[in-house]
Amino acid sequence: MSTGLLASCTTAGTELPPASYGDGSVAPSEEYTIGPLDEITIHVWRNPELSADKVRVRPDGRLTIPLVQDIPAVGKTATELQDYIAGELAKYIEQPIVSVIVNTPEGNFTQQVRIIGATPQPSSLPFRANMTVLDAMIAVGGLGEFAAGNRAKLIRLNNENGTQTEYRLRLSDLIRKGDSTANVMLKPGDTIIIPESRF
Repeated sequence: MSTGLLASCTTAGTELPPASYGDGSVAPSEEYTIGPLDEITIHVWRNPELSADKVRVRPDGRLTIPLVQDIPAVGKTATELQDYIAGELAKYIEQPIVSVIVNTPEGNFTQQVRIIGATPQPSSLPFRANMTVLDAMIAVGGLGEFAAGNRAKLIRLNNENGTQTEYRLRLSDLIRKGDSTANVMLKPGDTIIIPESRF
């Protein structure tokens, strides 16, 4: 996997700016789009029999509620999904008011952060607003015993033109030396690759 990613990168070795904690504000993330296995609640105002509590999106990206079967959910925002369901329910009831809440976001692939290589628990993590490299490394148990953390790479996809950019990470400085300037902000779809030390 890492070989293919590295081969298609457009630039290499540049560093991202450090994550800033100066003002303490939390900025909203990109609009979340629903992914397979997300758990959602659908509420139809004044029609509890048409509502659905804790429905899981199927692996095929669809879900079913009373009166409406095989609703395409994956790739839609909560607002887009509630508008779609309201349109379908309008065939049966007058002016339905629908709300959709994502209870447990699993994150579709374009909104996950992947960490592979020399770490105790390589993983795909759902992206969260204001997520940093430090957050991701804590989630996977830090660096492995033989990790070459300062040779780690971050692969970032540009969704507009399909190109990938490679950035250098200083994970050893961040985790083992506590250098906060080595902590950087992540984006949905980022991949972190951690090589092992050469002996």
